[in-house]
Amino acid sequence: MIHMQDWLDFSLFQHPVREYLSALAVLLGYLALFIALKRLGCVYLNRLARKTDNDFDDFLVKLISDVRPAIFLILSMYLVSLHMELAALTESILRRITILAAGIQGILLLQHAAEYGVEKACLKGRTGDPAAVTLSRNIKNILKWALWGLGGLFVLDNLGVNVSALVAGLGVGGIAVAIASQAVLGDALSAFSIFIDKPFAVGDFITVEGLMGTVEHVGLKTTRLRSLGGEQIVFSNSDLTKSRIRNYKRMEVRRIAFKIGVVYQTHAAKVRKIPGMVRSICSGIEGIKLDRVHFFSYGNFSLDYEIVYYVLSPDYNVYMDKQQEINFALKDAFEKEGIEFAYPTQTVFVEKGGAS
Repeated sequence: MIHMQDWLDFSLFQHPVREYLSALAVLLGYLALFIALKRLGCVYLNRLARKTDNDFDDFLVKLISDVRPAIFLILSMYLVSLHMELAALTESILRRITILAAGIQGILLLQHAAEYGVEKACLKGRTGDPAAVTLSRNIKNILKWALWGLGGLFVLDNLGVNVSALVAGLGVGGIAVAIASQAVLGDALSAFSIFIDKPFAVGDFITVEGLMGTVEHVGLKTTRLRSLGGEQIVFSNSDLTKSRIRNYKRMEVRRIAFKIGVVYQTHAAKVRKIPGMVRSICSGIEGIKLDRVHFFSYGNFSLDYEIVYYVLSPDYNVYMDKQQEINFALKDAFEKEGIEFAYPTQTVFVEKGGAS
């Protein structure tokens, strides 16, 4: 017993062993308390999550679960050190380690919270929208770097580093960078405008100033189209927001106007009969709605008719199928009636003069 007492009173680094054992017991107590609070919080939130329809409770459970045991150990060591007389250097090192660990853990938790908020704002009801996914990813990357930058300054300030000069330098540098990257910032703001206003989405077929293609990617700076010829067309987002865009994917019906011509030698009765023939043909074709048929004009070498109808589908291939069906039917009907389609002709009149 006396030997054990001597061992407990033995001084190690100016502290008896009993103080170290006492500190270890308190350390384990703090560590057990933090782990128990973490588990109790997860259990309570899991029970609450089963009773609610939203996923906020699940997010909180994941957020608490992401807190690593290492941070509990460091915090416990720091709390124990407050009750011990340590050397100034040891106390300073332990305090700095605690600030650094707590700062990193805090930044990670804020990052997870920011990502959750961005996903709820950008992907709500648009999980399968590639543009929304791309924008969400870009915003999360920007927030990630911003949080680490601001969090790093906060940690350095609490570690005793004078960050005033650094902040001032970053402010001047930020102004210079902003001035130099006005075009990039303008494209980024235009990307937000495209996302909010939704003039088009990935998969839409659009035309912009005579260029046309299917939208493949909407990024933070550029939007990319795949043209009918196969090449990729790249637009800056600011150019798109300033341009007139035709979005063919959002057509509900397609209006078609085309002309046919018959020769001048066609009998007047047959000329009057043609509109009725066209109406009869169009009424027998499903998926279209005839608007009008008119004897339009006297052309240079033909009697011209204008036909306007609607294809009840925005699909271009459907339109071509219907137009082909109309053309076949017109060809058959005109051949039965003996009506000739016009084609460019020229008639030469020769006048015979009298003998002089």
